[in-house]
Amino acid sequence: MHHPSQITQHAFRAPARERLAEYVLRAGGDAEKIVALTPDASTREYFRIPWKNSNAVAAVYPEPFDPEVHPFLDVTRLFSEAGLPVPEILHVDALAGIIVQEDFGDRQLRRALESASDDEREAYFEQAVGLIADVQAATRLAFERNSIASRLAFDEAKLSWELDYFMEHYFGSLRGEQLKHGDEAQLRAELNDVSAELAARPRTLCHRDFHPSNLMVDAAGRLRIIDYQDARMGPASYDLVSLLLDRRTTLPSLAEVRERRLFFLEERRGRGLEGVDPDEFAYEFRLMAVQRCLKAVGTFSYQTAVLGRGETYAQFINPMLKIVAQAAEWLDRFPLLRATLRERFDDAARPGPKAE
Repeated sequence: MHHPSQITQHAFRAPARERLAEYVLRAGGDAEKIVALTPDASTREYFRIPWKNSNAVAAVYPEPFDPEVHPFLDVTRLFSEAGLPVPEILHVDALAGIIVQEDFGDRQLRRALESASDDEREAYFEQAVGLIADVQAATRLAFERNSIASRLAFDEAKLSWELDYFMEHYFGSLRGEQLKHGDEAQLRAELNDVSAELAARPRTLCHRDFHPSNLMVDAAGRLRIIDYQDARMGPASYDLVSLLLDRRTTLPSLAEVRERRLFFLEERRGRGLEGVDPDEFAYEFRLMAVQRCLKAVGTFSYQTAVLGRGETYAQFINPMLKIVAQAAEWLDRFPLLRATLRERFDDAARPGPKAE
């Protein structure tokens, strides 16, 4: 299969699927076999395409890019060198905005967990937690390579922006609600404390979106990592919070979360990473849970209210707000945040008037 020549700038104005169809045709493939994959919460579009004697996944971006500084390609090079299980890059057409990569299939860890036995579930989680430790073990390599991931961080500005996004889209876009001025000021002050404290924590390499929908299970039962282009430096608890708490529809077992935290610290030690006090890590984990889950609720609120994808994302909003309230209670901090969230999800749960 020959590589297609790059398309013209004029043709780039075409929708993603049209650009990809032209790309596949130029490569000698059958454009009728292009299959759209489930969209994620981003501007990228993903398709399964015929590739040689098999299939591949094409990520189609909204504009051309420079492959030398493209985040997905840069982090792929880093993760590959670190021995992490990421897809092989098969071809890049930067002007067309297309990256063709190895196809890991359709079996997300999220789906595999739904039908897994207790032993299988445990094995999956241990494997996933081990991968987080593997990512963190690549921190030095990220700096040695001067990877984009080493130059980005969950600094105070980034963490605060994400919490502002929550405020805008949960209260505004989703609920159409204007908080009282005094309440909003106090709530923002509490959230600023979250950002400032997390930004001051020691930083390590983070995947940044390490939830079970971004882990694929291959035919041999091994986990493969996708959607890592936003990797950056952040707290050691970040990816573990994402794995255990993102996109939940029920409150997690506190005993299970504690067990996973301790297992993670053992996995770090097994890779020669600096030891972390378990109580100190539990504190950071809860603080990170407040920030990460509010950030996720902001995204889900935007997807639901602005983009009309409520059938996918709305189910996670109230459960994740309950996780935030639970974490804040364990910390015994952020009283207005706790009261504000409880009032809203209690409203959501309150039944309407009963028929006689």
